[in-house]
Amino acid sequence: MNKIIHKECPLCSSPSIKKLFACKDHFASGESFDIFECSECGFTFTQGVPDESEIGRYYESPDYVSHSNTSKGVLNKLFHIVRNIMLRRKVSLVKRLTLLRHGKLLDYGAGTGYFASSMQKAGWNVTAIEKSKAAREQGKELFGIDMQPEEALAAQPDKKYNVVTLWHVMEHIQQLDNFWEQLHRILDDSGIAIVAVPNRASYDAEFYREHWAAYDTPRHLWHFTGSTLARLASKHRFILERRYPMPFDGFYISMLSERYKGRKLAPLRGVWNGFLGWIASFDKCGASSSIIYIFRKRR
Repeated sequence: MNKIIHKECPLCSSPSIKKLFACKDHFASGESFDIFECSECGFTFTQGVPDESEIGRYYESPDYVSHSNTSKGVLNKLFHIVRNIMLRRKVSLVKRLTLLRHGKLLDYGAGTGYFASSMQKAGWNVTAIEKSKAAREQGKELFGIDMQPEEALAAQPDKKYNVVTLWHVMEHIQQLDNFWEQLHRILDDSGIAIVAVPNRASYDAEFYREHWAAYDTPRHLWHFTGSTLARLASKHRFILERRYPMPFDGFYISMLSERYKGRKLAPLRGVWNGFLGWIASFDKCGASSSIIYIFRKRR
């Protein structure tokens, strides 16, 4: 296997990186991967991930819900219920932040096209890009959307989009610096980037440590906090404007984490810890399991 080994921090280039612990891939392979942290900037990342030519097989499972739409099992049924609620909220968020009734939006990492379809129904001109061929085919079957492969990003016109969205996608992107440069190029000068990622500093991440399901190694390459994501964005001439907690994620992630730990009454324990995380996020947005970040170009 061709593995990517970082000798220095991918964010600040400091050589002061250290292993925190190992996380098991409960989802696909059963292999373990190390989580490293930079002592200088606090950036956390998965060490020794397969390169782009080999990472694909770690997504090959009928249970990968964002690509397969499976509703098998309690957790996947819960995922679908929450997704329907969040789709309405996401559409409302885009409209509220842009003050546009109609605009041009790029949904990067569109999965099977649920959000892209929702924005089209809301009257927006939507381009959807998705790496997985199987997911693109499902998007076509479900919604009639012709999603483009990831190579299409480089071909997008300069300053075309009012909004670019990445819903739990940034943590999967191997070429981070190149992606942020492309993002800056294709966004209109007054446009916004909406980036939702799991929160490495969340209540549930601290509680579950190496069993935290949102580490999701090796599919999740980077494990962001608000400060590390803002630093990455600043490096590419963006500013963090605001952020919003994603309260439902903590329940799903906690239930999945309890399953990974092999605990009895895992769903009930997960609901309880999800509730505690939800309460913590009232006082501190940074305690939320996942966070939506809004970025604008620096002027």
